[in-house]
Amino acid sequence: MGIFGRKKRGRHAMADPGDVWEDDITEEPEDEPGPDGAGGPFDITEAPEDGRPRIDLGSVRVPVPDGTQVQVEMDQQAGGVRAVHVVTAHGQVTVSAYAAPRSGGLWHEVVAELTEQLRGDGAKVAPGNGEWGPELSALIGDVALRFVGVDGPRWMLRGVIAGPQSMAAEAPAVLRDIVRGTIVDRGDAPMPVRTPLPITLPEAVQQHIAQQQGQ
Repeated sequence: MGIFGRKKRGRHAMADPGDVWEDDITEEPEDEPGPDGAGGPFDITEAPEDGRPRIDLGSVRVPVPDGTQVQVEMDQQAGGVRAVHVVTAHGQVTVSAYAAPRSGGLWHEVVAELTEQLRGDGAKVAPGNGEWGPELSALIGDVALRFVGVDGPRWMLRGVIAGPQSMAAEAPAVLRDIVRGTIVDRGDAPMPVRTPLPITLPEAVQQHIAQQQGQ
């Protein structure tokens, strides 16, 4: 499962809801789902028993491919977990789930807002389409980012991968594979739309962080 570490938040690490990817900034054709997590992401009611390694974060169960690392980003002020990242050879993947209306369509709203925010920050932005609908590519300096989003039953899942331009060609496929294999547990509690679904860390990760903080 890799190494667990703590990562300090950067300017575009996990804005709400906003973040960015790509090298060529061109629209890409829709990809076919791969063998891992084909047909996903999944609601907890339809979770596959495929034996794929995932880290259980309570509201989401995120695939952890071989050779990757898991980094936990702590909220120093609130004292909780801000985000969990899967660090791959092609960039850092962050998957986040939010409460959404039963009618769906939240990702279309978010991607439009995200486009405006990124352009306001001076990023080169290009929209595209993928297997779940709208995607977004952007360049901020030497950092390439790619966003995808999926509307599920009362939840929206957003994935972003960030890394160097040199890895931008392969990065979207890495992001899609992780998003495709993710399982979302929305729960039954009523929540305002766009509320981030809570993250809970596995006990082993909590112990590792506590040991680091005690050093």
